[in-house]
Amino acid sequence: MKIRPARRLAGHLPGLPGDKSVSHRAALVAALARGRSVIENYSTSEDCAATLRCLAQLGARIERTANTVVVEGVGAGEGDDRAGDGAPLLHEPSSALDCGNSGTTMRLLAGVLAAHPFASTLTGDASLRTRPMRRIIAPLELMGARVRSVDGRAPLHIEGRRPLAAVRYELPVASAQVKSCVLLAGLCAQGRTTVVETEARTRDHTERVLRHFGVPLEIREDAASRREISVEGLRGSFAARDFKVPGDISSAAFLFAAAMLLPGSDLRVEGVGLNPTRTAYLERLRALGGLRLENVREECAETVGDVRVRGVAGRRGGKDDEGQAERASFVVRGAEVAELIDELPLLAVVGSQLACGAEIRGAGELRVKESDRISATVENLRAMGAEVTEYEDGLRVVGGARLRGARLDARGDHRIAMAFSVAALVAEGETEIIDAEECVGVSFPEFFKLLDALVER
Repeated sequence: MKIRPARRLAGHLPGLPGDKSVSHRAALVAALARGRSVIENYSTSEDCAATLRCLAQLGARIERTANTVVVEGVGAGEGDDRAGDGAPLLHEPSSALDCGNSGTTMRLLAGVLAAHPFASTLTGDASLRTRPMRRIIAPLELMGARVRSVDGRAPLHIEGRRPLAAVRYELPVASAQVKSCVLLAGLCAQGRTTVVETEARTRDHTERVLRHFGVPLEIREDAASRREISVEGLRGSFAARDFKVPGDISSAAFLFAAAMLLPGSDLRVEGVGLNPTRTAYLERLRALGGLRLENVREECAETVGDVRVRGVAGRRGGKDDEGQAERASFVVRGAEVAELIDELPLLAVVGSQLACGAEIRGAGELRVKESDRISATVENLRAMGAEVTEYEDGLRVVGGARLRGARLDARGDHRIAMAFSVAALVAEGETEIIDAEECVGVSFPEFFKLLDALVER
């Protein structure tokens, strides 16, 4: 993909493809429900398509027309209740379940499969087979499932148990995927399963989707900000519900950054998901001026609204210490990392254009994503002329960089490809990103088409 510099970004988008995180969870819970659920604005990403394919292999009836998905769940009364406890039961798959590049599919589906009394195998592409899975294996084995792996990585061979043993599990890492895995397993455990978040609050889409489908949860938070989420297992089946997925804020983030960095831009996007666990990135941009939220409302247990972004001139500045507020807003560490995990490479790109630069620490998790995102971000920023220091757990980029076009390697990582597409728009000269168009299909296949429609040169 070759990208030339842009003058500004302008336009009105009446919507965006559905949020990946929410789409995965809506499909999984609908498959366990009793009856027919219609999911509107389901994500167009390849990751979420992988979830649908796996569920179909497990006996859920799936029909898809464009971005509308109809799921016939396997809840008791509609399917085969071989367990005899009234709770939903999927069918044993005839072959391995291919999760593609989707870590969310693998980790959440593992929790579901652990509660089913049959053997199954979860696998994926070369990238997914390198990602750490011990973080879900440990709690599932505590609950009574048997999980074999290749040194803590996929393929995962799961021998489920019905019922599982309920557990109280403190998350060793701030991970919404691990939390969700345990909660979904807990739906078919004997007793109350509790997940405790001790480091930082993670995305709460699973809790919201479960509540929308009528599954009772108890959520408690103490003075030390420890958050406990509990579900009672073997409570019987729950009814299907229709669901509308909000626009994906993590996909919109790249468009918002490009508009912010190009003076004269004016972009309005409707129906963006504004879940409080996902808006830390927007707060960073709001601190710079030019971003406004409009028509904020609740839909299907999620907060949704419209976002208006205008370009802010004169943001580049020099390599000095001006702008205390800017400097503070572009240092990310500690508990903030979990809230910004998908946007951290993009924040580094944005920081390169601010007087204050950007610093990210405590983000070692970035090294075990679809690529080593710390290394990829540092390498590509340096190739474009930015001054960057790499740490084991993050990076520091000096602000005021005059980026130049270069030949960049996205390393097969969709978020690296999109972050450096934004960098290319503000650089001098043409930038080429290797395999960019192919890898963005994992999360946002419309990205380059939309970008081309909004860019003015």
